[in-house]
Amino acid sequence: MKYLFILLSACLLSACGKSPSLTLHVFECGQVNVHDISLFSPGVNEGGAKELTGSCYLIQHPKGKMIWDTGLPDALAGNQADAFGGKLTLSVNNTLSDQLAAINVKPEDIKYMGISHFHGDHTGNANLFKHSQLFIQQAEYDAAFGETPEKFGFNPASYNALDTSKITILKGDHDVFADGSVIIKTAPGHTPGHQMLLVNLENEGPIMLSGDLYHFTSNREHRRVPAFNFDKPQTLKTMEMIETFVKDSGAQFWIQHDKEQNALIRHSPSFYN
Repeated sequence: MKYLFILLSACLLSACGKSPSLTLHVFECGQVNVHDISLFSPGVNEGGAKELTGSCYLIQHPKGKMIWDTGLPDALAGNQADAFGGKLTLSVNNTLSDQLAAINVKPEDIKYMGISHFHGDHTGNANLFKHSQLFIQQAEYDAAFGETPEKFGFNPASYNALDTSKITILKGDHDVFADGSVIIKTAPGHTPGHQMLLVNLENEGPIMLSGDLYHFTSNREHRRVPAFNFDKPQTLKTMEMIETFVKDSGAQFWIQHDKEQNALIRHSPSFYN
């Protein structure tokens, strides 16, 4: 693992791992209205409301297309649903299916799928990609496909159509295309096998997709850990490791749920390369 970290850092500071034909599309994948933001930052802004966004991503590589996270379910479009005992209200304005269709991509075109973690706002449309090869950390697999997924806040109905014969179980970082351009990074704590994605673009440079390591910028600034995280000490350790990596690599850090930051990011059909 230490060798891989050194290798990746060296690659990111050079031309290594940059594919000139690699592209990254950003999709809006739902909205989360939080009625008490202290759920995400215990002891701070109790009773305060905040809007979060959901984000999904499509990476197109010469060796195949990859979807990263699948957002809230398309079936929620035009409706609202409460979650966390009414502390959250979930909605979808623009379905992932429609956003893919707008760039002439069908779910069956997508060869690979990575999910940062198996909370329902990230697995909502996973069954659309039931024939894709799923990359999942061992600890997350044990929780999501074990006997008590609900214990971890997972909803098996959102991913029960996946072809389990195509699941690739990881035990650490993984180079998806074996060229340094797309790296899954293990980042446990939020859930047992939470992971993040590094995309190394030729023109834009390296971009780190956060998963739910943080939900918004102020939590990143203050290293605040949501009350519902699986393991707080492990989360803090992961934060330290990822922040060191981001600093050393010079990567942009995109917080997937941060509505204000996402408003500054180009969304599909525009793309990054």
